[in-house]
Amino acid sequence: MKILHTADWHIGKKLHNYELTKDFELFINWLCTCLEENKIDVLLISGDIFDLANPSSAARKQYYKTLVQLKKHVKHIILTGGNHDSPAVLNAPKELMKALNLEVIGGLPKNIENCLIPIKNEKGKIEVVIAAIPFLRNPDLRKEGITIKTQEDRLSAMRAGIAEVFKRAENACKELHPEIPAIAMGHLFAAGASTSESERDIQIGNQAAVKSTVFGEYFKYIALGHIHKPQQVLGFQPVFYSGSPISLSFSERKDQKRVLIIDTEKGFNPKSVVIPSFRKLIKISGNLEEISQKLHELPKNEELENLIEIELKEEEYQIKHIQDLEDLIHSFEKEGYQIVKHRASFEKNLKLSGEIFEKHINLEELKPENVFEERLELEDFSEQEKEEINSAFQELLEEIYQQENL
Repeated sequence: MKILHTADWHIGKKLHNYELTKDFELFINWLCTCLEENKIDVLLISGDIFDLANPSSAARKQYYKTLVQLKKHVKHIILTGGNHDSPAVLNAPKELMKALNLEVIGGLPKNIENCLIPIKNEKGKIEVVIAAIPFLRNPDLRKEGITIKTQEDRLSAMRAGIAEVFKRAENACKELHPEIPAIAMGHLFAAGASTSESERDIQIGNQAAVKSTVFGEYFKYIALGHIHKPQQVLGFQPVFYSGSPISLSFSERKDQKRVLIIDTEKGFNPKSVVIPSFRKLIKISGNLEEISQKLHELPKNEELENLIEIELKEEEYQIKHIQDLEDLIHSFEKEGYQIVKHRASFEKNLKLSGEIFEKHINLEELKPENVFEERLELEDFSEQEKEEINSAFQELLEEIYQQENL
């Protein structure tokens, strides 16, 4: 039997307000071909199906469209909820999906047996059992009679609770399906895993990272979600994060995205299948002249728009640097490219207002006009520019005074 492991789809995700709908569509088209070519029997999706707990109607539509598309190419599909997902949203059409061999475990059920999904082969014999464990929330891990006094007590209790859930799943597998190999799904942060910018905090900001020993030695493979960088975690058995199928942040721009395929006849060490890159995420940094040159040298692109993040690096802070960067971005036009994020950093930090004046002068005794005038003197503007800026400041200040007196 062949099983494909993927996770962290984040349907509805925007990268700095840029829609990634097309990226996901191209991934699903590729995945359908991958399922066919590798004759996959079971598709596992380990959490974070959606990017938001309350996904938009467009995201939900893409989700259902995707499942219909995939169901034509694989017999069994099993989805679990992640920390981004709402169990209620995922579970709403659960019975309808079950009739179509689409198993959804949005949140941890009261009876752990309901997490176990036996997979039968063509002869009707159970060949493997999937323990589909979703993201575990605080109520799932809370135990009566335990006193929590410190933050470390809380973290220890959470780690123990996660280990207990996997142990209960193991015991249920042994009791209900003895001598049948079992695979566990999970959505959590395993100690030692390397993260990217796009993962949100999970179980107290990743402080409750669990050791791979919590999975025990019984399961043949652990199919994890949450971490977007594809990687293996050391454990008693193969423990893998498939990673997200598309880049969800610029920190992932160098990641080689993949899915993992297990052939149970050959064992439970997965084969990695690389997902093609559908668009590039490009980071450009330097001073204004260097950035301008790099933008000018970008090669022609006729595929999906490549997205650009710009970081201006200058030695000293000047408002003019910011204005020039804004002008450069506003005037940038190159087919196949779009700047979606920019920021500036300066080697010499901007002086604090308190450092502008002599030490014996108390800022609280100064008027806003005095502070602004002194600060303006630090900028490299012409006298005419300073007059215009000061005039604009006076108008804003007058508006504030009027609002306070209403």
